[in-house]
Amino acid sequence: MRPGSTVRRRVEQLSVTGDGARRARTDVLATEEPLEIRVAPADALRDARLDDAATPVSVTMRTPGADFELAAGFLYAEGLIGGAEAIASIRYCTEGEQRYNVVSVVLAPGTRFDPAALQRNFYQTSSCGVCGKASIEAVMGPACARIESNLSVSPDVITRMPEQLRAAQAVFERTGGLHAAGLFTAEGELVRAREDVGRHNAMDKLVGASLLERELPWVERMVMVSGRLSFELVQKAAQAGAALLAGVSAPSSLAVELAEACGMTLCGFVRGERFNVYAGGARIAAPAVHR
Repeated sequence: MRPGSTVRRRVEQLSVTGDGARRARTDVLATEEPLEIRVAPADALRDARLDDAATPVSVTMRTPGADFELAAGFLYAEGLIGGAEAIASIRYCTEGEQRYNVVSVVLAPGTRFDPAALQRNFYQTSSCGVCGKASIEAVMGPACARIESNLSVSPDVITRMPEQLRAAQAVFERTGGLHAAGLFTAEGELVRAREDVGRHNAMDKLVGASLLERELPWVERMVMVSGRLSFELVQKAAQAGAALLAGVSAPSSLAVELAEACGMTLCGFVRGERFNVYAGGARIAAPAVHR
C-alpha cells in the first residue's frame, strides 16, 4: 500500500491541572518512512529487470509525497545531474512490499553519471542531512557558481514571507511536525511550497519541482524555510541559483560563509517586523522612512 503523508495513532493525554486524569484520544502524526533513491542507465528501460540495473545512491527518511521531486531535487542539488534533460523518467520500484519507498531515476541517453562522486554514506537522518557525509571535503561538495542577480527586495516583503509559508503548510496544520520550504517572487508572491519531516528533504522537493518544470535557476526568486539555516540548505539553494534565502531561525557560521562565497543574500530570524541580514545585504532595499 502506498504510504500517506499522515497516520492516526491512539495516545494518552495527561494534564497537570484540573483532575489530572488520563484521557485517550486519536492524534494525527506526520509519516516518516525511508526513501531509497536509485539511478539507472538509459538502456535500463529496455531491461525487464530495471530494479536490478539501478544503483542506490542515498536513503533518506522522508514524509511520503512528491517523491519524484525529492529524487530529482536531491540529484540536482548534490551536483550529480546537470539539469532536467538528464532525466528520462522517474519510477517507483516495480515489486515488493516496499515498492513505494524505492525510486529509480532513469537517465537520458548520453548522460554521464559517477556514483562515486557523491562520497557520502547511503544513510542520512531526517534531522540533519550532512551527518552522513564521509568527509569534510565531501561536505563542501561541488563548488557552486557565484550567483549573479538583479534581485532587489523590500524589507516588508521578507517579513510577510513566514506567514504565507505557514498558511501553505496543510500537513503541518494537522500534525505540527513538519518543516517547509517555499519559493517566492521578488514581490513576495508564493509560487509553491513543499513540506517534509526533514528540512533538507523539503528543500530537495522544492528544487525538484522547479527542475522538472524547467524553472531553474532561481536567480530572480527567493526561498523561505521554516527552521534554522544550515550549511546544507544554503548549498542546495545555491546549487539552484537562489539569490536570497531566508529562515525564521538562526544560520550556522558555515552557512554564512558559503552564502558570502556564492553571492547569496542570507536572512535569519525573520519574525514579526524584524530580521537579520547575514550576507548579501545590498539586495535589501532601504525601507521607507515614515515621518
